[in-house]
Amino acid sequence: MSPPKAGAPAIGKGVLANLRYDLPAGFLVFLIALPLCLGIATASEWPPMSGILAAILGGILVPLFSNSELTIKGPAAGLIVMALGCISEFRELAVQFGYDGVAGSGGGDDPALGGYRLALGVCFASGVVQILLGLFRAGALVELFPLAAVHGMLAAIGIIIFSKQSHLLLGVTPEAKEPLPLLRELPHSFMHLNPAIMIIGFVSLLILFGLPLIKIPAMRKLPAPMLVLLITIPMGLVMGLPTAGTSYRYFDHVIEVGPQFLVNLPGTLLQSITFPDFRGLATATGIQYVIMFALIGSLESLLAAKAIDLLDPWRRKTNFNRDLLAIGMANTAVACIGGLPMIAEIVRSSANINNGARTRVANMIHGLCLLLFVAFAAAVIKLIPTAALAAMLVYTGFRLASPKEFIGTYRIGREQLAIFMTTIIVTLATDLLIGIGAGIALKIVVHYFNGVSWGDFLRIHYDATELPDGTHIIRLRNAVVFSNWLKLRALLEQYGLNPRKDLELDLYETSYVDHSVVERLHLAEHDFEDKGLHLRLVGLEGHQRLSSHPLSAIKRGLQPVSRLTIYAAGQAEALIIGKLAELGVSGYTSIPVMGTGRTQILTDPFHGKSCTRIEVLTTSELSSNILDFLYRQVMPIYPVTACEEKVMVLRADDFDKCDYAEASDATKSGNGQLHEASFASQST
Repeated sequence: MSPPKAGAPAIGKGVLANLRYDLPAGFLVFLIALPLCLGIATASEWPPMSGILAAILGGILVPLFSNSELTIKGPAAGLIVMALGCISEFRELAVQFGYDGVAGSGGGDDPALGGYRLALGVCFASGVVQILLGLFRAGALVELFPLAAVHGMLAAIGIIIFSKQSHLLLGVTPEAKEPLPLLRELPHSFMHLNPAIMIIGFVSLLILFGLPLIKIPAMRKLPAPMLVLLITIPMGLVMGLPTAGTSYRYFDHVIEVGPQFLVNLPGTLLQSITFPDFRGLATATGIQYVIMFALIGSLESLLAAKAIDLLDPWRRKTNFNRDLLAIGMANTAVACIGGLPMIAEIVRSSANINNGARTRVANMIHGLCLLLFVAFAAAVIKLIPTAALAAMLVYTGFRLASPKEFIGTYRIGREQLAIFMTTIIVTLATDLLIGIGAGIALKIVVHYFNGVSWGDFLRIHYDATELPDGTHIIRLRNAVVFSNWLKLRALLEQYGLNPRKDLELDLYETSYVDHSVVERLHLAEHDFEDKGLHLRLVGLEGHQRLSSHPLSAIKRGLQPVSRLTIYAAGQAEALIIGKLAELGVSGYTSIPVMGTGRTQILTDPFHGKSCTRIEVLTTSELSSNILDFLYRQVMPIYPVTACEEKVMVLRADDFDKCDYAEASDATKSGNGQLHEASFASQST
């Protein structure tokens, strides 16, 4: 285990030593998970209990096989789009498998149940694929996906969730099924909203968005989703939702409410168990969704697990292959009893950490609490308004597609925003697989126009040099992009992490380093720090960022600085040079010249006066300060001419501001020495 973060308390040995921390954390996660699991299942149009079953097995089964200590596994909003699409398409195909609702004609079951069972068969198969991916150590494949496309996929999922759940929050069942038509139908739903249901939904949203803004610690101890239930269940009872046929007059309209606006939970936990039908695996729909659940579900889960590792106070690292194996085993098991597929979930995992959890026992406690609740208090679930669950999902969708995501991506680079937006638009118009494929395709095109050759997408060019102390310098050449990151990661492990030695990565000869690699190198620096090592990135002086963001892509090329040229009387030279040093320029050049000003050029143009020419390469800020000094303090005394221009240099950092106080002792020996040293620095 890596060294814990500063201030992290010691972890006790054994379950009992940490139980006083894991027990309350697991219980609080249960309070958050209960409404979210119901909401995710409802939004996916699966039976509500399927979400609970997934969380129970995710909490009890996964910790037995995964080494991830603080990650909570269960149904997540990121899977809603796939789960909904899968069950919807299989409902349309169910009649082909005998699910026609006519007794004696085969199955006799209705198409809705048939679609559910066929979807379970697909989830079982995708779990088997995840097991194989874990056994073949494919967990590292998460690193191959460009980050802008992944974030675009998640934002698209958020928009899709928002487009569907906004109608249910208003108490309206939309006619459209696809995301873009659903968004176009929103004005119609606002015109035909159910006021009673809308009030429940808007109160829920107010709690979800408002509670995090309250600074009173006591008010924030209760999870917002549970507070929503504590308030909206009594509201539903007052409004008469459990009673069929309840109605209200709204202006000239009669508004009906009733149990149709509450969670439908037929039967008991045992009666909710449903077995899969594997016949759908032989269809194109089945194959498509096996790939989607296995690929995108695994990607989302591994990304979430990686994010939670960064939050772990004890810096414990998840074995992604082992975690993928555990997720696959849990998904095959939960599909056998009628549960939704599961992944690692960030919101509940973050709550687990924030509430003091120390080990995976907290995850097991959250699963056991869910099991006990649905076994002995299922009647409470039947009183939950669906508008409250819809509000939770609208809030989740907003967070996935928050304006901050768009702004943050734009700041990293306009090309990243283009990839991000392309992934979103294509996903909304088609599906997740095509959407993320379009994002990756655009990423490759962007790289090609930035000079990345086709051969560099899969190869990495490098030289490794061993230093006398046994450490290595890896000198990279050509392009380093998302598709060859795995090979670079292997080099970092081979020469640095595995032998536990410091490592220097020289990027001077690279032509292009994309955003995904820059961000992952930043994370790799933390991996080295966790082991008490250092990863030094050097050789970027000749590169320029594609934006001002520290994680933007970088490209080899010249960088802009200001070149300030000053012509002044020789008597002003010492005054000007002293001020340049005081302001912090990195160097200057000064030569004697002959010149003629406007008062002499007409009368005697061939006999100029002696003056000095001073040239400075510096930042725009320092250039402005120098010009201001010349205007206010030099020009009233001596004739001065100055001009500024933008020039491109190889190493712009060489001309950044210096500390005059530290350098003053070195300059006391005379202007000649300062002059010579500055010229040498400038010429390099």
